[in-house]
Amino acid sequence: MIQPESHRDVDESAASRVSTADPTQRLVDQLGGTTGMIYTAIPIIAFVVANALVALPIAIGSAVAVAVAIMGGRILRGEPAVQASGGLVGVVVAGGVAAWTGSAGGFFLVGIWASLAGAVVALASLLARRPLTGVLWNMLHGNEFAWRQDRPSLRGHDIATLALAAVFTARYFVQDWLYDIDAAGWLATTKIVMGTPLLALALVVVVWAFRRSTQRLLE
Repeated sequence: MIQPESHRDVDESAASRVSTADPTQRLVDQLGGTTGMIYTAIPIIAFVVANALVALPIAIGSAVAVAVAIMGGRILRGEPAVQASGGLVGVVVAGGVAAWTGSAGGFFLVGIWASLAGAVVALASLLARRPLTGVLWNMLHGNEFAWRQDRPSLRGHDIATLALAAVFTARYFVQDWLYDIDAAGWLATTKIVMGTPLLALALVVVVWAFRRSTQRLLE
């Protein structure tokens, strides 16, 4: 009777470790890694190159066609259609804004607005003493923990949320300035460089804050 109970304790302990690692792993997976960065960059490069050679509507169509081809390739490799179509939706929306504004810079306008919104949300959560990464960590764990009462955890999420706010703010100011001077080529470069690579740096801090909270409040 004692031995099975011991085995169950070990199994539950192992399951707990896997469960607590899952939220961090899910957060890392959202970036898509190097492959995801390439998927994002190719339609942008196609748009900028085409815009330098042909009219804006054709450049938009070229970017959409490239995004469709990438989506088809991802589906053929077995990726879920919803996940594979995410990049296409982004390109179609960006192309629609470019067509509406009549400017190549409009292709990047949604991303600029998104960076501003991200910066505002992150900074507002800090001012409210509910740092965004801490709220997210608690949501991923069923909203069951008084993480704000644990000062080291709260401090860690302050730092992580500030890192995200810095990324979003830098993106907004740099890309908004390039949009104002109508530098579509440089906008494409900064969108790629300040996209996944820069976010990955902030994610290192976010993962650290997640693990800090997990170790203090779960383990």
